Amino acid sequence: MTSTPEGLLATNQPDLFFEDDKIGRMKKELWDASEAEIDALLTEYGLPAPVQWSDPRVYLQMMPRHQLIDQRRKNDIVFLPIGCTENHGMHLPSATDTLFVSQILEGLRRYIGERDGAPPALSLPPLNFAAHPYHHAGMPGTAIVREDIAREMLIDVMLGLWNDGFRKIIMINNHGHLWMLESVIQQFQKRYQLPGIFRVLDWHRAVREFFREKKFGGMYDSTFVHAAEAETSLALYLFPDMVDMEYAVNTSGVAYLPAGHFDTSVDPYRRPSRWSEGEGHFAIEISGTPEGVVGLAAHGEAKKAKKPLAAILKYLTILHDDILETFPAGTVPPVEEVTLRTEAEMEPYLREPQSEGWKTVYALPRIGQSNIY
Repeated sequence: MTSTPEGLLATNQPDLFFEDDKIGRMKKELWDASEAEIDALLTEYGLPAPVQWSDPRVYLQMMPRHQLIDQRRKNDIVFLPIGCTENHGMHLPSATDTLFVSQILEGLRRYIGERDGAPPALSLPPLNFAAHPYHHAGMPGTAIVREDIAREMLIDVMLGLWNDGFRKIIMINNHGHLWMLESVIQQFQKRYQLPGIFRVLDWHRAVREFFREKKFGGMYDSTFVHAAEAETSLALYLFPDMVDMEYAVNTSGVAYLPAGHFDTSVDPYRRPSRWSEGEGHFAIEISGTPEGVVGLAAHGEAKKAKKPLAAILKYLTILHDDILETFPAGTVPPVEEVTLRTEAEMEPYLREPQSEGWKTVYALPRIGQSNIY
């Protein structure tokens, strides 16, 4: 018998451990939880529930201004759902990625609003047209926005949110353009040097353990890949009225190199390269998988979606709480420790928007760059 390494929590799978910290203990608890316990947790977050894009007072753009300001003074975190318009096979809608992240964040908002009375803000519209990897080129049903345009739009969105007092901006992503979103944050800070909390998170990668295949002790017949078993299961749970399983198919991509070099969507195998770190070693989508599905879509079942959703909701709750505990509403990380600016320089820009002495961030001189917006 082998012992559990110090600082790790063992599971019923010999290769799966969780760290003995707040996040690891949460994941271990959910890994061991019964379906009834998972159902009860999802009920706390109000899931499943229809997407709330058109509901008044859910997204910040739909709130009366006075209500938005009052809420932001209590909780100045804003979550941005990041998706795309992409062919997800004949059985799923092209907004699948956007729906996932929107419904997850709406559940998070419901839970925190019920618990605290002051939920985080959600921003509309979710990014519904986005950058894409090269191998999506030419695929009908997929609308590709040039990477630099998608990046610049999000940088501008972040600046506008920061100017309005939302200085903790968290992008939750479900689409294959993580490299672009990482660049958004890096370029935003290189350009403006502002104190705040800025993060992007591939939600499915954050809880990859709960997409495990059956051969590794999980619930899935196949690993998480585009529009296949995992995403079909999520859709069947979150928006079943938009799914037509009569058209769900199983496919297999065309790869030229032996398996083992490149990982799949949530990096389950710990291979040398992420899927996004190369092209040319497999056929592009329109040639290799013109169905818009990469894997076993017909194996989707709603119940398979429950533990991953429970895990991401609990994780985002921890993330939310840790941010606000460390930096309560209206505060940010130390200016002179996270930027090259001084506290004195930033003082008027950090005041309550439109209060006496406040200055708009659009007037803030850039460091080493032109001051032309």
